[in-house]
Amino acid sequence: MDSPTQQIDMPPREQGRQEAKREFLELIKLAITFLLVFWVVKSFIIEGYEVLGESMSPTLEDGDRILVFKLPHELRKLSLFSGIQPFKETDIVVFEGAGRKRLVKRVIAFNPKGNTNKVDAQRLDTGDEDAHLIKVEFDEGIVRVNDWQIDESAYLRESSKKTRDKKVCLLHPGEYYVLGDHRSVSRDSRSFNAISEEQIVGRALVRFWPLSKIKLL
Repeated sequence: MDSPTQQIDMPPREQGRQEAKREFLELIKLAITFLLVFWVVKSFIIEGYEVLGESMSPTLEDGDRILVFKLPHELRKLSLFSGIQPFKETDIVVFEGAGRKRLVKRVIAFNPKGNTNKVDAQRLDTGDEDAHLIKVEFDEGIVRVNDWQIDESAYLRESSKKTRDKKVCLLHPGEYYVLGDHRSVSRDSRSFNAISEEQIVGRALVRFWPLSKIKLL
């Protein structure tokens, strides 16, 4: 006849070690989960950015911190959401410039990907009658898109727009024309021409620092 199984009590010191080990493993799991969630949010949903310089003054000042919303732009990369238009005119966007340096500017005009609207090639000074281009002209502070002057009074000071620059840029599908709100100091599409949609990180959603200037953008 078998003798009943006896439960051997673990010494208190060993119990303490086992409990500490379990707590340590739980802490590691929690840390890994947090880092994974943080990586997903930062990579695909929202990211912080510090404004450097005065090119977007007075809308954004040097040292302001903003949240950049990335999700629509990231979803557009999937065929299921390819019809999404992630950015529009007047949006403030963060994008990668030369040397992968990140810049913040305002979208003035864009040519959607897959644009099939025919443009008057003679008026755009091109030789392709089927050119799907959008013409942006900057003329001493006045901006015209396909010869129509746009109204920038909602976000631009009259004193900020006066410059002697005269530039013409033709936007191909998937390209954006961006300008800083402080035109006299901003380096933007007047100097480096259009940017591609692939360069854009996301849309500025809110200024969260300094706390006294929290504002939706």
